[in-house]
Amino acid sequence: MSLAPDTMTVCRLHGQDDLRVEDLALDQLTPGMAIVKIARGGICGSDLHYYTHGGFGPVRVKEPIILGHEIAGIVEQVDDPSGAVKIGDRVAVNPSQPCLSCHFCKREEFQHCVSMRFLGSARTLPHVQGGFRTHLVIPAEQCVKISEATSLASAACAEPLAVCLHAARQAGDLRGQRVLVTGAGPIGALCIAVAARQGAEMIVATDISDFTLETAAKMGASETVNVANSASQMDGFKTSPHGFDIVFECSAAPAAITMAIDCVRPRGTIVQVGVAGNLPMPINALVGKEITFKGTHRFHQEFAEAVALIDQQLINVEPVLTHTFPLRDAREAFAVALDRSKAIKVQLAIDA
Repeated sequence: MSLAPDTMTVCRLHGQDDLRVEDLALDQLTPGMAIVKIARGGICGSDLHYYTHGGFGPVRVKEPIILGHEIAGIVEQVDDPSGAVKIGDRVAVNPSQPCLSCHFCKREEFQHCVSMRFLGSARTLPHVQGGFRTHLVIPAEQCVKISEATSLASAACAEPLAVCLHAARQAGDLRGQRVLVTGAGPIGALCIAVAARQGAEMIVATDISDFTLETAAKMGASETVNVANSASQMDGFKTSPHGFDIVFECSAAPAAITMAIDCVRPRGTIVQVGVAGNLPMPINALVGKEITFKGTHRFHQEFAEAVALIDQQLINVEPVLTHTFPLRDAREAFAVALDRSKAIKVQLAIDA
């Protein structure tokens, strides 16, 4: 295994619609760290918001930022006496680095760490630089090994799968439950896979794109409904006792949230996975049906669980991987990722 170079090629956002592929100096290897040669990086919804809008909500890009947090690669150098990883290990990289000492970390609510360093995040200034780069210096403990049988493309899906595992934990036991997933993009598709894996009795997926719904069926949905042209198919679920026990709302569209409230059974649970700004909500129905409405934010221990599920082939993420582009074509990759009529999860082949 050769030593890492002195420079790296990165995909860096300088501002709204200003995405550049450029060369930068590589950080030095220090004790406890590893240098990972990144092979694959998945484009997330947050990356798209940074690119098209310069941020989302109060989070704005205020300085150049390397995007990306869904990454996997091969350890090229390491300085870690713990032996967590060694040169040549194939790894998924956990983008989450909580401080472990704040109020929330002490309560083991690590995803709410007040000093969280999350790869590719503009929440803090200076921004936390992300993983769309040829080489990444990262704490060795954030590298989770995978076997030779698992593709690095699949391993790079561990982060979004971890998000869905945490959402499922918010919902409670899914065994024998009637589940609705609204929005069949990458997160919706993986929520379907988690619900199927955890023993849901029925999984209905809704979206406005036949393309994404086809993938939803591959991921385990027992029924799919295109609500753009067949919304009436959902009417039967609006009457008790035919409603859903649990809804994973993955679109953050006002109409989808309203439908979720209409279709969940009295005393059912809605887990809000999709993120948006302020939205109207029928509070009277929320109160009258005694609905439990929960948010879900990132993950912690679920990352290792996600890697294991992928590595042991217990969840197949390959159906969501629709497009791959070399790093030099990052702008084209982002343009395709924005088109939900033909793309679900777009990845950058950073080692190409």
